[in-house]
Amino acid sequence: MRTADTQAARTRTAVVTGASSGIGAATARALAREGFEVVLTARRADRLEAVAKEIRNDGGMVQVFPLDVTDREAVLAFAAQFPACDVLVNNAGGAYGTEHIENADPGDWRSMYEVNVIGALHMTQALLPALKASGDGVVVVISSTASFTCYEGGGGYSAAKHGAHVLAETLRLEVCGEALRVVEIAPGMVHTEEFSLNRYRGDLNRADAVYAGVPDPLVADDVADVVTWAVTRPPHVNIDLLVVRPRAQAAQHKVHRIT
Repeated sequence: MRTADTQAARTRTAVVTGASSGIGAATARALAREGFEVVLTARRADRLEAVAKEIRNDGGMVQVFPLDVTDREAVLAFAAQFPACDVLVNNAGGAYGTEHIENADPGDWRSMYEVNVIGALHMTQALLPALKASGDGVVVVISSTASFTCYEGGGGYSAAKHGAHVLAETLRLEVCGEALRVVEIAPGMVHTEEFSLNRYRGDLNRADAVYAGVPDPLVADDVADVVTWAVTRPPHVNIDLLVVRPRAQAAQHKVHRIT
């Protein structure tokens, strides 16, 4: 049921990065249902258009901007088109490789840091003036439970997501007293169509094994629901850090599986 507050949000603008699939696409759809005009960004224009079509068919307001968040000049050009922005969801990210540190590819680590941390920095810096000008701007950072719990083979991803966590935590300190909220959402095990497949370099069997036997892992819509709830709280309420896991996962290494 929509409240008066969510009805008032109909004209608010939300920029979502990594919106071509998974959590980003689900978040865009959820925010559009709450009355936001959503701005979809990601590198794959065709996938963005498919998500935008779904939103329009559902009566939502949407704009599409193909964008690589690691390209600072492109991000600045993008942000210049938005003198007003109410919500930024820094969702673009990814994990590449599962090798132990001894054998890890530095290129994978660099790529993860560039998109998960530097990309979020680019977007946040570029849109911060518009977010502050809105009178109730919200910066959302999608991190991970990996940001504070390390595990074998996950060093590069944990390091990158810890960087995202630090970005959110530090920004919150630096803007204290201003009309800006900084929200961090840290999902645990989320079954999306691409995350594990990319991490295992296209090996479908290994990607599927991550979720094998797990009763009801989270899906993208679960995280999108949490993001939408957090950004639609009253302006004086900040959700600093929200950890969301499936019931079957108590920790990174503690997962119930049905055999």
